[in-house]
Amino acid sequence: MDTEGATKQESEVAHEAERRRTFAVISHPDAGKSTLTEALALHAAAISSAGAVHGKGDRKGVTSDWMDMEQDRGISITSAALRIDYEGRVLNLLDTPGHADFSEDTYRVLSAVDCAIMLLDSAKGLEPQTLKLFDVCRARKMPVITFVNKWDRPGREPLELLDEIEQRIGLRPTPLNWPVGIAGDFRGLIDRTSDTYTKMTRTPGGAQKAIEEVLDADRAAEAEQDAWVQAREEIELLEALGADFDHASFMAGESSPVLFGAALSNFGVGQLLEAVVGLAPAPAAKVDDQDRPRPVERPFSGQVFKMQANMDKNHRDRMAFLRVSSGRFDRGMVLTHAATGRPFATKYTQAVFGSDRSTIDTAYPGDVIALVNAQALSVGDTLYDGPKVFFPPIPSFAPEHFVVARAVDAGKYKQFQRGIAQLDAEGVVQVLTSDVRGEQAPVLAAVGPLQFDVVKHRMEQEFRSPIEASPLEYSVARRTDAESAPTLHALSGAEVLRRRSDDELLVLVHNKWRLKVIERDHPSLVMEPLLAGGVDEG
Repeated sequence: MDTEGATKQESEVAHEAERRRTFAVISHPDAGKSTLTEALALHAAAISSAGAVHGKGDRKGVTSDWMDMEQDRGISITSAALRIDYEGRVLNLLDTPGHADFSEDTYRVLSAVDCAIMLLDSAKGLEPQTLKLFDVCRARKMPVITFVNKWDRPGREPLELLDEIEQRIGLRPTPLNWPVGIAGDFRGLIDRTSDTYTKMTRTPGGAQKAIEEVLDADRAAEAEQDAWVQAREEIELLEALGADFDHASFMAGESSPVLFGAALSNFGVGQLLEAVVGLAPAPAAKVDDQDRPRPVERPFSGQVFKMQANMDKNHRDRMAFLRVSSGRFDRGMVLTHAATGRPFATKYTQAVFGSDRSTIDTAYPGDVIALVNAQALSVGDTLYDGPKVFFPPIPSFAPEHFVVARAVDAGKYKQFQRGIAQLDAEGVVQVLTSDVRGEQAPVLAAVGPLQFDVVKHRMEQEFRSPIEASPLEYSVARRTDAESAPTLHALSGAEVLRRRSDDELLVLVHNKWRLKVIERDHPSLVMEPLLAGGVDEG
């Protein structure tokens, strides 16, 4: 490409990157995250009707929950990518697992977004999983928008919730709107910027957008009476406290714009969508492994943050989800796999909307593309065009639960091996091996025990090789080296295995008390902490 052509393409890439908003929703289980994801898609006109998480009547489950096990249990197990075109913007919404047992998958998703929506239950406020995921956002200095959900149900006082946010996580809340009516008696919302009031009426079943009516102050006061007076008094208190939105502190991760609503009833979701479009940052330069930023206008680069197999039951394929970091992607490009230096062809590339797929020909920074039949790729891998770039790997969490897996039917050993290798590559669990245990009895390591239920389900349904999973009495994992391994392996209450994905040696220990004894008696042995809960273990 000549200089003029290169300059023109760089300008095009910069323009397209500015149109992108890539964000994720984080929350504690049951806060309504998948319901909010679908409500956002509904308000952006990406779907015509919303389905509740468990489905009601003839309504289907949420669009983003595509796995059978998710639809059966009504929880999100995997992350999902939804691409939405809205008012001249391209929104890449990455839904994440809500259950704490799948926090590692959520961590990977947070490595691929520029902003997060922190979803709070109006009755419960900040919960343990929310706190853990916020720590990840804080570590990444990621801007956070707060959405207080379920305001149509009994809950806490709004000022009390704001105080909890500031006191517990040090994030200064700056409400963009304010509810009229206490939690459980949701009348509507006052926009603090325009000082307009939007009265809302729920549609039957919440399957469509809520009916909205904009009222002036006089009509609102007449309609809402005491609830209006209370809301205005609370807004005056916010103004006296200086709780006004500040863009610089939001971008620095020091303050958070707050909005109120009810995702299941589709109340306040449109206002949240407008906040994402107007406030969330566009893609910026990503730092490589040499701590050098790679501007979005540079030639193509991207990082795989998720692997998923068998999304299409008819083809049993393997898909790599890649966040575009720089440059323009054109389907058919031959990229370079940074880890091996080998070429990687991109003939089959798709955009994914829940379980639905469509071929994508072009993508820009901030977009998420799905590379089909990506057997050569793993989580954290970098692909690039032009000058070489290598992005830092995505760390693995410290597992706390361990089982030995064995095939129920010895005659299906090949299916067993193929399935275990696939789930390891996807990051569903970490697979640990040793010469003592052998390949026929790998140790599966997980952050939470529900991950093993996923393994059992998928091994039986997808790979036709049911497994037995026998628990091991370990609860702590540490990184070690070849010099320390023989001594550690010989100690009571400890075992050294090799992580198959990267050949790293891990020592498993019965519990933290046993670990302290080993550290005291053998201070020269290497036992380094792994990532836990989004921050390094102490």
